[in-house]
Amino acid sequence: MLPSLKSLTPRKILKWTILTATVIIIGTTLSYAIVSINAIGRTYDDTTQIPHRPVALLLGTSPLTRQGEHNNYFDTRIKACAQLYHAGKIDRIIASGGNYQGKQRWGCNELQAMHDSLVCRGIPDSIITLDYHGLRTLSSIQNTKAMGIDSITIISQHYHNERALLLADHNDIDAIAYNADLPTTLFRRVKNFAREFLARVKLWLDLLTH
Repeated sequence: MLPSLKSLTPRKILKWTILTATVIIIGTTLSYAIVSINAIGRTYDDTTQIPHRPVALLLGTSPLTRQGEHNNYFDTRIKACAQLYHAGKIDRIIASGGNYQGKQRWGCNELQAMHDSLVCRGIPDSIITLDYHGLRTLSSIQNTKAMGIDSITIISQHYHNERALLLADHNDIDAIAYNADLPTTLFRRVKNFAREFLARVKLWLDLLTH
């Protein structure tokens, strides 16, 4: 039971602040750990090890960051997708994302950029499907299910793949994942690792609130 405002003393305020912070830290850490544990044995770094799946879900990202800089995450996801295709491990690709032209300062049609980059790497246009309603990872998974697809290989960075796998499980999709390389800069790795903690809390809120 929470104390009344009148009964709060500096010591009690400190006590409740520490207690609240502890609960938040434990809850956030636990939510992160559960997502990672769920993905054990289902993410791959080597094309020779990953099983064949007819459909790949390439999770979208823009070729430009919000600051207008080149986005290395884009390059590595495209590269990973091409590796799987040329290794004969996928037959069809669903690129899922959005068109942010005119909506953000450095916004662009990320799906068109993804399509063109895949074609430049020798992937036939005929096997690429563009899902412009994949504005969130949850949407990308749900849209794939709505297409009648229940078995996929997800392509993104490792931490993102882990989260996507849990969402796939929740939507009754049999999924594995192929890990795109992480950027080499330490700053970007730390930044995205921190953001992933918050993203996994949001994931549980989405699942709990349907």
